Amino acid sequence: MDHEMRNVAKREAPSDHDEGTYQGRSASHAESAQRAAAADRPARLKVGVVGTGRVGATLGAALARAGHQVVAASGVSASSRARAGRFLPGVALTDPRRVVTAADLVLLTVPDDVLPGLVAGLVKTGVRLHGRMLMHASGRHGATVLDPATARGALPLALHPVMTFTGRSEDIDRLSGVCFGVTAPEELLPVAQALVIEMGGDPVVIAEDDRGLYHAALATASNHLITLITEASDLLRSAGVSDPPRMLGPLLSAALDNALRLGIAGLTGPVARGDAGTVASHLDAMRRAASPPAVAAYVAMARLTADRAIAAGILKPEEAEHLLDVLSGAPR
Repeated sequence: MDHEMRNVAKREAPSDHDEGTYQGRSASHAESAQRAAAADRPARLKVGVVGTGRVGATLGAALARAGHQVVAASGVSASSRARAGRFLPGVALTDPRRVVTAADLVLLTVPDDVLPGLVAGLVKTGVRLHGRMLMHASGRHGATVLDPATARGALPLALHPVMTFTGRSEDIDRLSGVCFGVTAPEELLPVAQALVIEMGGDPVVIAEDDRGLYHAALATASNHLITLITEASDLLRSAGVSDPPRMLGPLLSAALDNALRLGIAGLTGPVARGDAGTVASHLDAMRRAASPPAVAAYVAMARLTADRAIAAGILKPEEAEHLLDVLSGAPR
């Protein structure tokens, strides 16, 4: 086991010569070559997947593509078992204890709130954990959630892909270039990073104590963005727009590009200009057409936007005074 782990940890990035060789190839040609190379080399780790949901099935398939051997999996729901058949063809479906027994690397890919109970349950069964790598893909948890198993000799890895998954085959290709939040004991970091690289990802080390903030940031960016866009689409429909996505698509693409490239310097719109009258008209219209929580969300985001615009020097404090009065509910 230790020898296999060292082999994984020693995986090297492509040399300059290799990089130059591949630059002229098409993406599909490079992918075919990668798959062929993976098929030609022997599997180095026996992989088990406990939880064949969207994430577990995808990561298991990515490890198989990298040359490892998925030997067993477990899934509770009918959709998870069907997904295992599509993503991990030929892999035996069994109970979690047998999955652990069969594998060198075990993916515990279950929902965040279920993970602690799963770890405790595996320890309680008495299954041999010493020397086995236990890896979870939770964004919220770091390596300490695996402490009960670590005390029994397991090797803890937290590898969280910063990507949403649909349960379709393209999820595997989406891992290419995706960041993974990696948390593990220092001596296991090379192994964790190598596994991420083999799956096509980019490992980013996150300290154990920072996992909560890390995950909150990702939820803010991804989940809240969907809510904001859905709310904006509903408002446009109320305004008579029949196809909100068509209207919003170019605007949102440009705004996202500006935000990622320029940060707050890419801010535009009435709050950045201190246009209190426009913001007041927005609130009047939303009070007539939208739910109170939607109005409250607009006010909260406008206040945060104003604070950031003032701090960045985009909006002068004296220009913001009337705007902040409007957002506070003061008479215009």
